[in-house]
Amino acid sequence: MVKSLRGRGAASIGFGLPSFVARPVDAATAVRALVDGAVLGSYEFLRYKPNPDHGAEQVTIHAGEHGPRPSRALAVAFDEQRTIAESVVWTREIANLPADTATPARLAEEASRLGPELGLKVTVFDEAELARLGCGGLLAVGGGSSHPPRMIILEYPGRGKHPRTVALVGKGITFDSGGISIKDAPQMSYMKFDKSGAMAVLGAVRAAALLRVAPKVVGILCCAENLPSGHAYRPGDVVRTFGGKTIEVLNTDAEGRVVLSDGLGYATATYRPDVLIDVATLTGAEVVALGDDTAGLVAVDEALARGLLAASRATGEPIWRMPLTDYHRELVRSDLADVRNSIEIPLAGMLTASAFLETFTGGARWAHLDIAGPAYTTITTRKYQPAYQNIGATAFGVRLLVRYLLDATA
Repeated sequence: MVKSLRGRGAASIGFGLPSFVARPVDAATAVRALVDGAVLGSYEFLRYKPNPDHGAEQVTIHAGEHGPRPSRALAVAFDEQRTIAESVVWTREIANLPADTATPARLAEEASRLGPELGLKVTVFDEAELARLGCGGLLAVGGGSSHPPRMIILEYPGRGKHPRTVALVGKGITFDSGGISIKDAPQMSYMKFDKSGAMAVLGAVRAAALLRVAPKVVGILCCAENLPSGHAYRPGDVVRTFGGKTIEVLNTDAEGRVVLSDGLGYATATYRPDVLIDVATLTGAEVVALGDDTAGLVAVDEALARGLLAASRATGEPIWRMPLTDYHRELVRSDLADVRNSIEIPLAGMLTASAFLETFTGGARWAHLDIAGPAYTTITTRKYQPAYQNIGATAFGVRLLVRYLLDATA
């Protein structure tokens, strides 16, 4: 409905809540759905369009004389969901930027603006600081680009004297050519979306701060551009990551797990989080297994898995839990280093990538979200997606992570 008003000069739209409330949907759930649909459905990436029509500017939800009465609970649901949905739109706007604009340094600037605006502590490690810290994964992957890598850290303090700490680590590859192990050309333009995990973390921290969630939230964005050049890392290299663990590089196109090794290691060593979650467009195998609408979840901890699955059901951002066994862990062991970033057989690619990441989690309660499928839509896949999606970045994970931060107690 909201989309149909574009180009018709409508400045506002109103919904009668009773029309949308029927068992088993309660009024608060209907309000949240209406807000999501109106805000997300009206979004289009128009930065490079002349004279864009932004559609309706105002949405009103009427409780009605005979339907559910306006209440504090409905007002809270409306305001909370509007904040989350607006954070999704804010995230999409950055995630849709092309790689010539959304460099690692530019993403650091976007994050830094949130500091004074929302009372966040923002720290940016440039290439010199990354070298001092021993973050060889980020330096290796970003070494082939003229845009050096960045690790970006945002800290929201939480509420209370001793809040539990949730660390979110995102893969922020601003463009992924595959490096020396270069990708095929036809769909390489979509690799500007390889930063979507980091963007989901950025948007989730923004919303968490605006909503003043209870936990302390640490967002770590591992940002680099993966290009081939005389300075690029090579198959056969051995990379030493933060904390000293080593990676045998067999495929430079398996770069996401390499940058995440530094982020995960830094998160566990520095913050000792109660919960550690990484978000990444990590593997094509995830798309093969689950399609372009569902993300893959790997979590050994049962309570953490239940919390994320509950958040998935509440938000309509679908995730599916996958196994992680000693078989997968054995496949990523290296004779030359601690782990290898690729294996000889094209099997269980999402799960061997998860086994690789687990190596750097320091025994934390950890979950991995592979969002390679639902991170963006194309002109082909868009027609199979919910109506509130548009071609381009979806900011998948923002709503799910924020719902988890609001609801989870374990």
